[in-house]
Amino acid sequence: MLTTNTDFLYAELMDVVRLFGENPPDLSHSFLYAGGNFINTVISEDREYTYREEQSCTTDLEFRRYAKRFAKLAVYNALRSLTGRSMPWGALTGIRPTKLAYAELEAGRPFQPLFEKFGVDAENIKLVQDVLTTQEGIYEIREGDADLYIGIPFCPSKCNYCSFITADIGKTERYLESYIAALEREIASCAGLYDRLKSIYVGGGTPLVLNTKQLERVLLAVSPFWKEGLEYTVEAGRPDVFTEEKLSLLKEYKVTRICVNPQTFSDATLERIGRRHTSSDIYKAFEMAKKFDFDVNCDLIAGLTGESVSEFCESIDKAIALSPENITVHTLCLKKGARLKAEETFLAGEGIAEMISYARSRLYTAGYMPYYLYRQKYMAGNFENTGWTKPSKACVYNVDVMEEITDNIACGANAVGKKIYARENRIERIGSPKDIPTYIAKTDKIISDKKALFGQKKLNENNFEETV
Repeated sequence: MLTTNTDFLYAELMDVVRLFGENPPDLSHSFLYAGGNFINTVISEDREYTYREEQSCTTDLEFRRYAKRFAKLAVYNALRSLTGRSMPWGALTGIRPTKLAYAELEAGRPFQPLFEKFGVDAENIKLVQDVLTTQEGIYEIREGDADLYIGIPFCPSKCNYCSFITADIGKTERYLESYIAALEREIASCAGLYDRLKSIYVGGGTPLVLNTKQLERVLLAVSPFWKEGLEYTVEAGRPDVFTEEKLSLLKEYKVTRICVNPQTFSDATLERIGRRHTSSDIYKAFEMAKKFDFDVNCDLIAGLTGESVSEFCESIDKAIALSPENITVHTLCLKKGARLKAEETFLAGEGIAEMISYARSRLYTAGYMPYYLYRQKYMAGNFENTGWTKPSKACVYNVDVMEEITDNIACGANAVGKKIYARENRIERIGSPKDIPTYIAKTDKIISDKKALFGQKKLNENNFEETV
């Protein structure tokens, strides 16, 4: 149990408390700001911990940012002392550690001292530095840049860890035709909402669960946005939906990159998590992808239900042997709406440290470098998700989305678009309904709201661009 005298700090402090498991010590926290000092006192089990930090503030936003930062650090230090445990990311609870690193660098300071103060371990500080190094040449903030996202919320079946709106396509197939028709209209409405398009990403769900005619309708709707040299990714997804006919269609429509997402090479684990394919299907999918010369992104998950350390390590080895351009190593996470969250309240993270350590070592040795990372609440072992890339093969879309440096024009049910106001250091979001029938019914409003946010451009009678 946690109590605090400052309401706006409660949620932030609870994020720290949750790092320490299901039954952390009871804490009483008090906050005081006096004489330019942030003073946090934590009492537990008749022990008192006081953390004082001097910091000037010129705005209310700055005050609240530092108040949250130092309060979290105070609670983390108290819990570390009480439990004798440290977390790999220390008191950092935000989902994008690299954004904090970039903020420090933009302020003219190295990021390492702040991360050390927050108790981030040396290996993770190095990981962040390597990500920033790999992003050189990709990381760019420029007004008017955008990525286009198309969401296909249908899957062959629903995995036990999945929180997306997707369901077994057998239960949602009646919505497919109407959904694609609405999506075609929304995609067409995106013309003129950006100055420069950096990438196109068709995600899911599992886009290749669509039949060939349905898939071609989506690709045809996207085709006016394509230009030579543009990164164009389709999250092909599960190996059991791959066909050469569909991959040939992707190639015809200029797709440059696909995602093959096995999550594990263990047949027993695949069955436990609700997949309807085997490891042999994974190899067949990679073999098909090679014929069409796609760059390939491949996803694995550490901590899947019932999977041993040795099984996970074997999956890492097998993925590396297949030599995809990108390998993302996710850590299992409890997500609202997932069947797993209904069955579990806390992921103990047994064996996760060994899994993550092995993955990092093997991927570095195999010539991969980390190029993006993010964290989530309720992650097993308080680790992270890290994307690894071969040299010069990083997925631009993943960098843009995770670092939030580019407008994201998102289409489809449950799609969340983002407008980046770089000069003001703020982001505005626009989300579509999660429910597929509701999305279909509200497509006109979604289009109108999107144009209002991103600012449609047109040519006036003198051929000058104007915003409307």
